[in-house]
Amino acid sequence: MITVTGASGHLGRLVVTGLLDAGVPAGEVVAVVRTPGKASDLAARGVQVRQAEYGDPASLQTALEGTHRLLLVSGSEVGQRVVQHGNVLDAARAAGVGLVVYTSAPKVDDTPLPLAPEHAATERLIAEAGLPAVVLRNNWYLENYDQPITTAAATGEVVGSSGAGRIAAATRADFAAGAVAVLTAAEPEPGIVELGGDQPFTLADLAAAVAAETGREVTYRDLSAEEHVQFLLGQGLPQETAEFVVGLDQSIAQGALETGSTALSALIGRPTTPLAEHVRSVLAG
Repeated sequence: MITVTGASGHLGRLVVTGLLDAGVPAGEVVAVVRTPGKASDLAARGVQVRQAEYGDPASLQTALEGTHRLLLVSGSEVGQRVVQHGNVLDAARAAGVGLVVYTSAPKVDDTPLPLAPEHAATERLIAEAGLPAVVLRNNWYLENYDQPITTAAATGEVVGSSGAGRIAAATRADFAAGAVAVLTAAEPEPGIVELGGDQPFTLADLAAAVAAETGREVTYRDLSAEEHVQFLLGQGLPQETAEFVVGLDQSIAQGALETGSTALSALIGRPTTPLAEHVRSVLAG
């Protein structure tokens, strides 16, 4: 039995459907979700949909019964994730899970990325749990830039504070395919894998890609951290959110999202989605 947590989310759903497309019988796939109604399409395909929440240990123990391989999709509640992930790992150990696959973040043991500490702590919990595990350190999603792409096409400008920092982003579908490859491998090799796009890009490259697709001039306006915060406040973001976004850009400027790894394309057996292709898809609606 292969179980996927967060299965009604963007990534989890792609993994579940990817498992089915890879030939895993629907009855051997478990989709763990907070709200079963949001996974009715998966249930219609024969997938076992089980209700559980990361904050509810009892529900997790029931949901993971019979699981051989588990994909733990990291939670979205910043500040709560370590405890919540610990609950999942406790349930996995009680269920006798043979392999845990976890979606972590890039270079969490050596990075200024604000999101890294909770992922690093979860990786330590996985090691302490004594379960065979594959940690997939997923880089940024190309989808993170869908709104900036659309905005740039309309305004002729990409705005940020990441300087010349390069971003090894790939699509959610690329990362989901990587997880499917690990979950269906005959003998998955435990360890930590840095995953990302084959062709890292800067925000200036993003602006150039939008320009090439639209045929209009598009430039990248690189701001200082303070200027970027003020810009975002002017766009209506709350102070805390603006500072968080700028913190991410500042981490990118320091190289947080450039890993030099092509492990994802090797894992999925094809090149990762190019930036230009994703920009074209976004602008095509």
